[in-house]
Amino acid sequence: MINKNYKYGDVLMTKPFYHKDKSILVHANSLEILSKMKSESMDMIFADPPYFLSNGGISNSGGKAVLVDKGEWDKISSLEEKHDFNRNWIKMAKKVLKPNGTIWISGSFHNIYSVGMALEQEGFKILNNITWQKTNPPPNLSCRYFTHSTETILWARKNDKKARHYYNYELMKESNDGKQMKDVWMGSLTKQSEKWAGKHPTQKPEYLLERIILASTKEDDYILDPFVGSGTTGVVAKRLGRKFIGIDAQIDYLKIAKTRLEKENNKEIL
Repeated sequence: MINKNYKYGDVLMTKPFYHKDKSILVHANSLEILSKMKSESMDMIFADPPYFLSNGGISNSGGKAVLVDKGEWDKISSLEEKHDFNRNWIKMAKKVLKPNGTIWISGSFHNIYSVGMALEQEGFKILNNITWQKTNPPPNLSCRYFTHSTETILWARKNDKKARHYYNYELMKESNDGKQMKDVWMGSLTKQSEKWAGKHPTQKPEYLLERIILASTKEDDYILDPFVGSGTTGVVAKRLGRKFIGIDAQIDYLKIAKTRLEKENNKEIL
């Protein structure tokens, strides 16, 4: 699987699962690949790591109660194991991030507090705590809790006084009717029209990644997604003229991401 002679631009990579134009997908464990990538090579990282929800609980799917079992990748045996996992991949992500680059990490309350602590422990400065408020969340079937309608997205850079992260303030203001954009973003869950290529349990909506990428990168910047899943980050990066690398250990999810990227490539040809 490993081919140390393969390079994508100036980034040392393994043999890709998919590679076309400015987009690449790699089938492998993220920690394995991050350890082999060139240091300080990525302008921005977006990560949607496991939330570790698959603990035998109940969730809502189409109005019906279903067991939460996304797969072995979403299971953890202890709080210590969860936090060790977050510290390890965040440490490796820091290595490949450019001095002025930034990282975005999404999560629910099941994992985001560990992520926030791990960021600070590994030498990051948290820039913003974005609250993504979902306008159409599924109801809580147990009627014992408030409806879970938000997720958190942390935006951070290296905790270095010399670091100067990029933020397209004017564009964000323009897209917000001329007002400073706040850290609460409202929008719907992922549309069915974006799920045409296959099923993924935590597929993010394209509008969310579009805002993140436009806010913190420039054209031709390198974007990395170490848990690429269904490929939303790659699809939007491709659409906006950014270079993209996505990694995932689940081959079925990479097939979805590849199909979506190929459709985006075909749009350019048309």
